[in-house]
Amino acid sequence: MLMPKKVKHRKWHKGRGRGKRVATQKTSVAFGSHGLKATSESWVTSRQIEAARRAMTRAIKRGGKVWIRIFPDKPVTSKGSEMPMGKGKGAVDHYVSVVRPGTVMFEMGGISEELAHAALTLASHKLPVKTKIISREE
Repeated sequence: MLMPKKVKHRKWHKGRGRGKRVATQKTSVAFGSHGLKATSESWVTSRQIEAARRAMTRAIKRGGKVWIRIFPDKPVTSKGSEMPMGKGKGAVDHYVSVVRPGTVMFEMGGISEELAHAALTLASHKLPVKTKIISREE
C-alpha cells in the first residue's frame, strides 16, 4: 500500500472541508488517454487506491499503462475503542489523500476506449467519491 517514507510532522490537524472547494491542480488528463475524475470531495485511503488499481489492472488484463495521480500523504490518527476522553491524540492509523471535485485520480493509456471505460467503471466502485470518466482533449 502507498504511504510516505518520511513526513515533516507525524500527526496533522484534521482540517475543515469549506464547502465546494474545487481542485486547481491535476484537473486534466496529462499522461494517458482516459482518466477518472472526481465530482465530489472526500478522503481516499491508501487501501481504496490500491483496490481501484487492482480492479483496473485486472480489467485490462495487464495491458496498457495505468497512472495513479493521487498519493496518500495525510496521516489519520485513531485511539483505542474504549479509551477515556483526554490522554492526548491517538497514534497514526493510516494515510489518506484529500480529493476535491475536479481532481483526476487515475489515468490509462494504450488500450481501446471501451476497455478503458469498463476498467475505470470498475475502479470507480471501489472509491468513496462520485466520479466521471473523461478522455484527453486533442
